[in-house]
Amino acid sequence: MEQTLQDILIAAGALVVVIMLFAAAACAARRKNRGEIPITRPPATTGLSSTFDPKQVSMAELEKATHNFSPDLIIGCGSFGSNRVLVYEYVKNGSLDKWLLLGRKQDLIKIAETPRSSRLPLSWETRIKIVRGVASGLAYMHNLKTPIIHRNIKASKVLLDSDFEPHIGDFGFARIIDGSLSHVSTRVAGTMGYMPPEYIHGATMATAMGDVYSFGILMLEISTGIRPDLPFKQERNGKEVRLVEWAREKLAQNLHMEILDANISRAGLEESGVVEFLRIALLCASYSSKDRPPMREVVELLNRIPT
Repeated sequence: MEQTLQDILIAAGALVVVIMLFAAAACAARRKNRGEIPITRPPATTGLSSTFDPKQVSMAELEKATHNFSPDLIIGCGSFGSNRVLVYEYVKNGSLDKWLLLGRKQDLIKIAETPRSSRLPLSWETRIKIVRGVASGLAYMHNLKTPIIHRNIKASKVLLDSDFEPHIGDFGFARIIDGSLSHVSTRVAGTMGYMPPEYIHGATMATAMGDVYSFGILMLEISTGIRPDLPFKQERNGKEVRLVEWAREKLAQNLHMEILDANISRAGLEESGVVEFLRIALLCASYSSKDRPPMREVVELLNRIPT
C-alpha cells in the first residue's frame, strides 16, 4: 500500500514538473508580465531568459469568469479539442489572420464584423515588426535547454496587442523535444499549406525545421495577403498552384514587387528590403529541411532588413 502511494506521488510530481516546464517555455516573456499568464515572445534583446513572474489564477476565479464553464462561452474548437481554458494577457488587436483578410475579396463578410476604426491595412513596417517578433518567439522556444516545437505556426495563431507586438498563441500542438520522450512528443501535425513537405510525405517525427518551414510560409502570407492553405489559379494559364510555388516562380522572374499585397503602400518602400524579406521567406520554406536556417539565424537575417 505504501509503495503504491509512493508511486502515485512520484508520478504526480513528475507531471507537475512537466507542466511547469511547458508553462515557463510557452510564456517566453518579452517584458514584465502584466499580472496574467501570456504565451508570448521573449524580449527584443537577444537574451533568451526563461524568467517570468506569473499570477496564479484560482479555480474559483475561472469558474466565475466562465459562468461555471458554460458551454455557451466556448470560444474555439479544433483538433486539440474545446473548453480547455488558456489564460492570456489581453491582446487588443486579435489574431493576425483577421488583419490579412483586408486584402481578400472572398472574406469581405468577415471583415464587416470588424470595427470600422480597426480596418486600416497593415503597413510594411508593421508586417516586418510582426515577422521579427514571431521569429524571436520561435528562436526562444527552439533554443531552450529542452526545446519546444509549436507544430502549427500560422496567421491565426499569432495574436497582436495594442502596439501590434506579436504573441505566439495556441500551444495545443506544441511538444517538448526530449530524447527520452520522442516516441510520444514529436508526432507530426499542422495545417495544410503550412506543413513542410517531409510531413506530408510520411515523416514520423516533427522537428524544429518543420516550424521554420511554416514560418517561411507565414512570411509569404504576410507579404502577399494570399492564404497558403488554398490553391489558386494563375491568370496566364489557369493552372492551380499553391502560394510557395507561385512565389518562387515570380521571384525567379524578378517580379518581387508585383506579388506584394495591394494594400501595402509603395510610398517610401525600400525595394531592397522587399527582395531580402522574400529571399528569407523562401529560404525558410526550402523543400529540403537541410536547406532551412535555424530560427536563431533567421532572427539575425530579419534584423538586417532595411525598413
